[in-house]
Amino acid sequence: MSSKQKNLSSHKEFTSKHSAKFKVAIAVSEYNEDITFALRDGAVKTLLEHGVKEKNITVQLVPGAFELPLAASWLWEYKKADAVICLGCVIKGDTDHDIYINNSVSTAIMNLGLETGAPFVFGVITPNNHQQAKDRAGGKHGNKGVECAMATLKMLELKFDLKK
Repeated sequence: MSSKQKNLSSHKEFTSKHSAKFKVAIAVSEYNEDITFALRDGAVKTLLEHGVKEKNITVQLVPGAFELPLAASWLWEYKKADAVICLGCVIKGDTDHDIYINNSVSTAIMNLGLETGAPFVFGVITPNNHQQAKDRAGGKHGNKGVECAMATLKMLELKFDLKK
């Protein structure tokens, strides 16, 4: 469903049975920080509300969206995270720069998950303008950080259940 039609952060009731055991890292782009920090805050709040211990949440700032995959890889490796959420905001400009960044970052994040078997969650919003970004960072369309936290918890629960 189109974001024009609903709050994308709305989700069915979900209970994480094992969240107290999960270690989650969050890589956050400093570029467009008014947006990305709102995404970060939504993700952290959601993880805590669903039982992830504060000591098991690591937040790391990175310069921009392009740096997210490498930082995510390091967080997984050095912080021994079970999952990594990558949060950024690339606003369309006058050139095609955003297309190259978004394609590269999304592909790299997907590949990290496939290579490691761990959830690497793509939380880079790609709006056409700053207002659209605000609408997706706690505005009328919800908060993509919340969505990413929920996706992370659901994937970690799935992995935990499948390993039994």
